[in-house]
Amino acid sequence: MSEIFEFSQPSRVVVGIIGVPGQREFFLQAREGEVIVTLKVEKQQVAALSLHLGDLLQDLARPGHVDDEGAADLEVFIEPSFVVGGLGVAYDPEEDRVVIMAQERMREGEDREGSEARFSLTREQAVELAILGTRLVESGRPPCPLCGFPLDPRGHACPRTNGNSAPLT
Repeated sequence: MSEIFEFSQPSRVVVGIIGVPGQREFFLQAREGEVIVTLKVEKQQVAALSLHLGDLLQDLARPGHVDDEGAADLEVFIEPSFVVGGLGVAYDPEEDRVVIMAQERMREGEDREGSEARFSLTREQAVELAILGTRLVESGRPPCPLCGFPLDPRGHACPRTNGNSAPLT
């Protein structure tokens, strides 16, 4: 069943992880009042979202106080509402809000509309999310210098080496 989550004034929007490097799962979570939504995202989506938020925010007026020591603790949840296939970011100048839109990843042949979530953040919340996302991504395994995929201590099957020796950490 498709759902649409609309958070026009979320009190909290965070990215968080569960697991250890190499086996981590990333989540985007928002709370507005008593409603909490948790979305499963990929590490690369968190990295791209953080980078894009940073770029967008450079073009806007400087935000007020930012808590750059914010906790990445996720609130308790049983299952994510959906797995994110696509993320979008926009700025609403009338509301002075950064809007994050997430669309559910659909399997080929599924015969239904995918779920969606839309979070309307203050500039301060967007800065905090960008900082937190960057920290979480950087706390994992380092990227391969050739392909950008995460390195394993034993090396990895780098697509840029055509089966030859893969780089090590």
